[in-house]
Parts: sequence; structure tokens; C-alpha cells
Amino acid sequence: MIEKPYNFARYISKPNKMAKKNANVIEVDEVVVKFAGDSGDGMQLSGSQFSDTSAFAGNDLSTFPDYPSEIRAPQGTLAGVSGFQVQIGHKVVQTPGDYADVLVALNPAALKANMKWVKPGATIIIDIDNFDNKFYKKAGYIEDPLGDGSLTGYNVVKAPITQMSKASVRDIGLDSKSAERTRNQFALGILYWLFNKDIKFGEEFLAEKFKTKPLLAKANKIVLKAGYNYAETVEALNTTYQINPLKNRKGRFRNISGNLATAYGLMAASEKANKKLFLGSYPITPATEILQELSKRKDLGVKAFQAEDEIAGINSAIGASFAGAFAATSTSGPGLALKSEAIGLAVMTELPLVIVDVQRAGPATGMPTKPEQSDLMQAVYGRNGESPCVVIAASSPANCFDYAFMAGKLALEHMVPVILLTDGYLANGSELWNVPDMKNLPDINPPVVSDNDIDFHPYRRNENTLARYWAVPGQAGLRHRIGGLEKENITGVVSNGPLNHERMIKLREEKVQRIAEYIPELELFGEDTGDLLVVGWGGTHGALVSAVEGLQDDGKKISLAQFNYIKPLPKNTRKVLSNFKHIVVCEINLGQFANYLRSQLPDIHMYQFNKIQGLPFMIFELKEKFNQILEGSSNG
Repeated sequence: MIEKPYNFARYISKPNKMAKKNANVIEVDEVVVKFAGDSGDGMQLSGSQFSDTSAFAGNDLSTFPDYPSEIRAPQGTLAGVSGFQVQIGHKVVQTPGDYADVLVALNPAALKANMKWVKPGATIIIDIDNFDNKFYKKAGYIEDPLGDGSLTGYNVVKAPITQMSKASVRDIGLDSKSAERTRNQFALGILYWLFNKDIKFGEEFLAEKFKTKPLLAKANKIVLKAGYNYAETVEALNTTYQINPLKNRKGRFRNISGNLATAYGLMAASEKANKKLFLGSYPITPATEILQELSKRKDLGVKAFQAEDEIAGINSAIGASFAGAFAATSTSGPGLALKSEAIGLAVMTELPLVIVDVQRAGPATGMPTKPEQSDLMQAVYGRNGESPCVVIAASSPANCFDYAFMAGKLALEHMVPVILLTDGYLANGSELWNVPDMKNLPDINPPVVSDNDIDFHPYRRNENTLARYWAVPGQAGLRHRIGGLEKENITGVVSNGPLNHERMIKLREEKVQRIAEYIPELELFGEDTGDLLVVGWGGTHGALVSAVEGLQDDGKKISLAQFNYIKPLPKNTRKVLSNFKHIVVCEINLGQFANYLRSQLPDIHMYQFNKIQGLPFMIFELKEKFNQILEGSSNG
């Protein structure tokens, strides 16, 4: 299941063999690099390749791919710019960074779209072959950005990337179009030089990526080396940078995206529960990779079904759950809306089911490739009738594994649908994941009924959890009926009785609320009292903890409470929130979690800080808001 883990121990305290003799090498703790070009220019590939190389070198990292939703926007336009940002560090890295130290811009549109995210004095590497009047006009430039003074103060490297890439592979029989598409590797070769990275890791990445296309693998390796060698000749690059390995971190690590971690977490839960995993899903951005990954895992007993639509996907999963499988479905916000009636069926039948919602910007189809946290209310309340589900949220690409596993554990042990919220930022982003040992993961014990249980009734419950017991078709003596109509308590026969209906409604809600006894209490980053408590949930964690840590270093009495369990809330939530003078809830929506908390804790006053731009929080803007509240200048 795990591919090419990284062993940090082999790099700690060892010199970098690629250090340059003829360049001034400066050690830095962290650096942010942004790759930008047209869709199809290979920016995501280059970013992943550079990230993997940095991981093998012992650096910590966090990535943020940012690409358009159009399959192929007009070439050279702002709408078609695709980007990939990565922060690599000698210390623990929590976010992909606010501003870039280095920008690779393969055309004027990429430059224009990203200059607001570049640090003053940063290095900007451009493909001078694409900087002409034709491309200036497409990007909306009135004047030549290389001559209008707007880049004064930046270290601009004007490299003939396209020409030199094509020239490098002229004699190996590659067609002109394919030769031009290798230019991302030329730019990457420059970065390998600039940051003292061992080029062999880049070559191994290409060998694996193009293992079925040896000519492309050869061409890309040649161009990668060409870019590296070119960088040695450029006066503007006479200083290179060394990011030493992160010390005191041992184990087996790999660079993992949130979607891949989610798929692995579901498989791990399946193994620990001794239940075959069934995924019934329909492709949807940005959740599709979960379906794609699980479809590859027949070797682990996974059954992945690509249904004709979202409704068929979840209904097939409910059928698999009735038949005794560990069932899941994956989707994004529009798909969650379509699945709402079937989720209600899972609530009524009290079958275990995991629904993964990789949130994206809405409403309707919205901005499919941009992150947002706007499905929270839909997850908690978005079904007809009183239809309680457990709702939890992952907070980093790597811990998507942990919360997918936990979603499976809660669903299977408590016989309840669990909605796991991630988002496009987590799903497409990546970070280093410490590969767990399966024997160290907690056991999962579904309440399965043995054959010929003389006391079996379909809605007889465990007195502690209120979970009903799980019998599957074919078990001797355990024939029973389920469906969407209201059930009589204990027997499960159809009932229209008013008192029975009220009792069943309350039992289903109480079953979910009792899960608070089986989840961790809310923990704080910082002291348990102070002037300001920052509250976040889900994927905002990296930016929030970085901002809070920075203000703590400045002597501010500020702490962070990051929620991963939404319904039910951790049982100590009121106690934690009551110990601070001020509370601010930060989320990528108009205030859904803040309003949810107010409904549960109406006597506690909360400020809000909201962002709805299809972008994650920046650390600097969070610090600014927190300081306003601490200084009494914020109006909420």
C-alpha cells in the first residue's frame, strides 16, 4: 500500500553532496517556491517532483496546487494559469507559505497572476522565449513588464528555456511539440542548482513517471540536466541556498496528498475491522482521486464501483453495508446535496456508512478547483426530517488518513453514517506523512451478531452506545427487514405510531450524542486561559497554528482550539471556551461553524473572521485580525 517511504535518519547530519564549489552557499531555514505557467506546462508535475526531492533530502514540506477548473483555458491568458506552491524547511512546516521566495513564470500571464504573492527581492525565473508582444497582449499587459520598472528590486533570471529545451533533445527523435513540453524540466533543473538538490532524485521521479514511455523519460532527464548546467553559467544565480534536513524526526515518511491519505485511511479501517471495503462513487472534482486510488486496490480486497451518478453511488454503498461490507462513498458539495435522501435512508436503517465530502467553492458548480469550508451546515443538517449523522473534519493532508480511519471506526462500531469533511486545499495539497504501523492502530469491533442469536431483534441496542446490532443476509435465523419507513423500537417492523416515532427520533439523536464519550476531548495549542482563543476547524489548522505561534512568541496571551469533531462536539467544549476573554472563529465561509457553536453555546460571545475567495488563509492576515481584537479595535 505504501510506496517509497523516506527515512530521515539517513540524511541527518550528513553533508549535501551537491554543494557547489563555485557558488556562495547560504543556509536558510525555509523557502517558498511557486511554479506557474499554462495548464499543460507541467507545473503540477514539476512541483511534485521538487517536493519529492526535498523530502528525500530530509526537508519538511507543505504544498498547494492551484489550477483552473477549465480543461484547457486559452493559452497565455490569466484564466489558464496553473500554479503549484511548496514550502520546504529545516523546521516543521505547517503551510505552503504566504509569499514566494522564488517564482518560476513560464509566460507573462503566470507572472502577472502571481506577482502579488511574491516577496520583495525574490528571484523570478522567466522563460524569455514567451515574453513578447503577443503574450503580453493575452495577459492584459499594456507595457512590457520587463522594461516598465515593475520588476525593479527583484532578481530576474531571463532564461531562453524553450529554445534550450528543444535544442537539448534535438537529436533523440522527439517531435517538436513533445520537445517543447519538456521545458518545465529545464526550469526545474535551475531550481535543483539554486537549492543544492541532488538531481538523481529528479531523474528517478521521471523514470517512474514515464516508465511506459522511455523516450519521454530520456528527453526529460536530458532537459533537467541542461537546466542544471545552464544555472551554473548564470551570474544572477551565483548564490545558492541550502535547506538542511529537519533534525530529531525519525521514521518512515512519504509525501502524501489528502485524497491519497483518505483512501489509505479507509483501507486501514477495513483491515482493522476485518471487513471488505466497498466504495460506491461518482467522479467529481476535487474528490475523484479517492475513487481512482481505491479502484487500483483489488489486491487488498477493495471493491470500487464507479456509478452512473451520485445517487446510485451512495445507494450501492448502502446495499453493500446491508450485505456486511465496510461501505463508503466519496463526493464534493454538489454530490453531497444529491446524496441527501439516501443519507437519510442510512440514518433510518442505522447502517454504518462513511460519506467523504471534499469541499469546494460553491454554490452550484461554483469554482470546482478552489477550496472552501461551505458544506458544514449541509453536513450537519442537510437532510429531510430529524436525520442525525456524525460529522468530523480532517485538518491536514496527512491526517486525512487518521480521520478517514476514525470515520470508519465510529461508523462501524456505532452503526451510524459518518460524514468526513476535507476540502480541496487538503485533498490536492501534500505534506510528509509518518507511515504508521498497522499493529499500532486501534482495533475496530463492529457489533456483529453471531448465527442463530436467539435474542436478535434488528433494533435491539447496546445499552452503552445505543448502536443496534448488525446481522447480514444469509445468517441462519436472523432474517429481518429494513427500509425507509419508520421502525418500531426493538422489532423493526413498520410503525406509524406517534409515540414510537418520537422515541426513535430521540434514540437516533442520543446515539450520535453519546459518541462524545468515545472521541478525544478538545485540546489547546497554548495555555488554557488567556486574552484570545482562536477557534478553527478542518483545513485551516496550518495557517491558524502558525499565526498563533507567532503571536505567542511576541508575548501575546493567545491560544488555538482546532475542532476535528463537529457533531457531536467534544464534551469539554464549553469549559475550554469559557476560560478566555475573547473568542474568534476563523473559517473559509460566511460563519457556519460560528453559528453552529452559537446554537450549542448561546451564552458565549464570539467574533468571526471569514474569507471566501477560493484561497486558504494567509498567516499575515490572521495575525492582523488577532492583533485588532487584542488591541480592542475589532468590531467582530
